[in-house]
Amino acid sequence: MGVLCPCGVNVNGFSLNNNVTFTGQTGTVEGNLLYIGDVCVATLGTSSLSLSFTDTETPGENSFVFIANAITSVTCKQEGQNCVVTVAGTGLVNDVQFPFEAVFRDQVATAENDDVQSFVITGFFDQNGAAPVPQGSITALGCQ
Repeated sequence: MGVLCPCGVNVNGFSLNNNVTFTGQTGTVEGNLLYIGDVCVATLGTSSLSLSFTDTETPGENSFVFIANAITSVTCKQEGQNCVVTVAGTGLVNDVQFPFEAVFRDQVATAENDDVQSFVITGFFDQNGAAPVPQGSITALGCQ
């Protein structure tokens, strides 16, 4: 059996029709977000996180894949019955490195969507507020 993670997040979720912003561009761009991650504070070196954005407004123009190459910080915070996990570090978009911070909220209530409260790739992209993902897409570890 594996080591229990004292603080981390597993995410495999999508969010449709989000208005995001890109550094240096005016206005927002509509598209779909896909988040995949397996992050644990005890195993930062083997943790993974990616974000794929598919531009549905101007197909192909702003689409990208971000892959974290160094996760340097993971924090867990209990908010009521829910757990919020903040992940930070650096990652690549088209071989260019950017710092990032992502905040994942695992909603306990089964009727509520989980959500990615924020995902900012500094100097490149901001998802521009919370993005709902289907319940069960985010499993936070370490807030019990």
